[in-house]
Amino acid sequence: MSTFARWLTASACAALLGVAAPCHADDATAASSDDNLLGAGFIRLPAWQGSRAHRDQFAPYVQAKLGDRITLSTDDGATLDLIMGQHLHGGLYGNYQWGRSHEDLGRLGGKVTSLSPRLNAGGYVEYDFNEAQNVGINAAHDTLGAGAYVNAYAFTALPPLGRYQHGLQLQWQWMNGPAMRRFFGLSAVEAAALGVAPWRPGGGSQQVGLEYDGLIPLGRHLATVFSLSYARLLGNAEDSPLVRGFGTADQFTGSMALVYRFAP
Repeated sequence: MSTFARWLTASACAALLGVAAPCHADDATAASSDDNLLGAGFIRLPAWQGSRAHRDQFAPYVQAKLGDRITLSTDDGATLDLIMGQHLHGGLYGNYQWGRSHEDLGRLGGKVTSLSPRLNAGGYVEYDFNEAQNVGINAAHDTLGAGAYVNAYAFTALPPLGRYQHGLQLQWQWMNGPAMRRFFGLSAVEAAALGVAPWRPGGGSQQVGLEYDGLIPLGRHLATVFSLSYARLLGNAEDSPLVRGFGTADQFTGSMALVYRFAP
């Protein structure tokens, strides 16, 4: 069994144990959607975008709302709501983007350019149908480069199973030419080192994905949160010789964290 498969099995077992756990009078009721979450855990993600191998990354976990306008999330970035409508929200948006180190590249290290992490900044618009369903789109630009990114999403909460809360999110992502070339392009020198043709892609759809999120209350304030996601690379990302020859278009990511819940 692969490492990712073992992680997936452990996550499923944790979810089942959370559903089956007895509920005591002094335990917390189901977490409110307004609860702030703060903790730490790890992310198992592709070693680089398009990689078949994975790497484990320790990371803090934050899901918090500061006042009526600001939200902070290690999953979804930071937003400043300038519209504040009953259903419509929108304003400024920022997010952290993983890079790829020499170590992450494995046997490709030294042949393919390493990439530093970046901060992207832009704007977003989101429409809440109700407390359980919303759709939205954000657009951001690399603060240190020419890359531009668009992410459209739709989220729905699923019926709770006892104290266990969960939901699904569908995502579509687009990159402009510089962003696509940064992650999936190959210069003549890189291509020669790998024995493939150079690749200078233009912009377009980069991937579509589905994410499953869960929250398992462990008591009055503690909880475990986890997510499992599958993404399929598209277009010039999927066609990159880097992906076709040394990776895969099927991308799996998982995360798990222990968090403290408190009301805003």
